[in-house]
Amino acid sequence: MHALIVVAHPDQGSLTHSVARTLGEGVAEPDGGHTFEIADLSAEGFQPEFTVTDLDVHRREVPIPADIVAEQARIDRADALVLVFPVHWWSMPALLKGWVDRVFSNGWAYDEGPDIKSVKRLRHLNVHLVGLGGAGASTYERHGYRNAMKTQIDHGIFDYCGARVVTSELLLGSEAAEVAQHFDTVRAIGRDLFDIRANAVTEAA
Repeated sequence: MHALIVVAHPDQGSLTHSVARTLGEGVAEPDGGHTFEIADLSAEGFQPEFTVTDLDVHRREVPIPADIVAEQARIDRADALVLVFPVHWWSMPALLKGWVDRVFSNGWAYDEGPDIKSVKRLRHLNVHLVGLGGAGASTYERHGYRNAMKTQIDHGIFDYCGARVVTSELLLGSEAAEVAQHFDTVRAIGRDLFDIRANAVTEAA
């Protein structure tokens, strides 16, 4: 089984990148021959701006650009999609949101149009979300940020396309003890990524 881990952070030495690598190590840890690929959107120079061409793709008036076809092919090759990102203004960073805007296009992630009832095309895809935030858990709960993120990302993006969000994890805090716990958490997520029983329990939760 193969996991595509998508990371959106400009600093290779960041906690976000360390978490992504640790999660990948967890994927490769069992003796099941599992593999992973890390897609570093910043290092790869992905262009997140949704242009007129992307709008024409949405309208199904032009072919999907080659850079987006390549991203979609990476997802198609994966048995699981993992997004690892720092929380910016209670959501994804602009780079990752732009990746979603452009890659999850009409005709690939879903079908819709004047004469087409919306069809979810990613029902086969399992998604794992790992966000890293600086604020404490009480702040997220008090202001409803955690639920707002789940509504806009888990439901608003992936459920719309039919993808199943198996893991939706917020790692909060950057003190040494908290960071050590973060690594334990994501290594476990990686180890269980293709465990049917673990996935079923997480989904039910």
